[in-house]
Amino acid sequence: MKKLYLASQSPRRQQLMKDAGLEFEVINKEGIDEIFPQGLKKEQIAEHLAILKAEAYPEILETDAILITADTIVWQKGKVLGKPQNEEDAYEMLKSLSGKKHWVITGVCIRSKHKQVVFHSSTKVFFSDLAEDEIWFYIKNFKPFDKAGAYGIQEWIGHIGVKKISGSYFNVMGLPIQRLYQHLKEF
Repeated sequence: MKKLYLASQSPRRQQLMKDAGLEFEVINKEGIDEIFPQGLKKEQIAEHLAILKAEAYPEILETDAILITADTIVWQKGKVLGKPQNEEDAYEMLKSLSGKKHWVITGVCIRSKHKQVVFHSSTKVFFSDLAEDEIWFYIKNFKPFDKAGAYGIQEWIGHIGVKKISGSYFNVMGLPIQRLYQHLKEF
């Protein structure tokens, strides 16, 4: 088996890969601007950002290794909800999700010197109505500033606020591990 690299700071992605029995090394570069061209929609954005991240590691791609990159976005009402900049931003995001549905889309890029596979997974998430004090409790206690849409489904707000999902739970955590595993087997 070739050496496997995961280019991600996300502890959730790392744990999902460990739980799937994958042996890998974590690498990370600071300062990759997650910018995408205007006009891209939902899954196009997630896939574009996953590819952009992979392109930041040319030294890995010159070896006999496999590189995995991913990007997760929250899509609601025709726009992306990224990572919140501060508590107020997180509050506004969670308030906009309260009582509504949204999509969580993860783009994944698997790349080697000779091959690239890009795919995405989409999960529809339905939130219950959240009270203002519930939103502030979550922000103050869980500090969701590293999460798209300002929440982690595996945390308190997911337990009390997510009414139902349609699609992969693990995708909402940041990595559609079952699909990644299948693609790695074929890769």
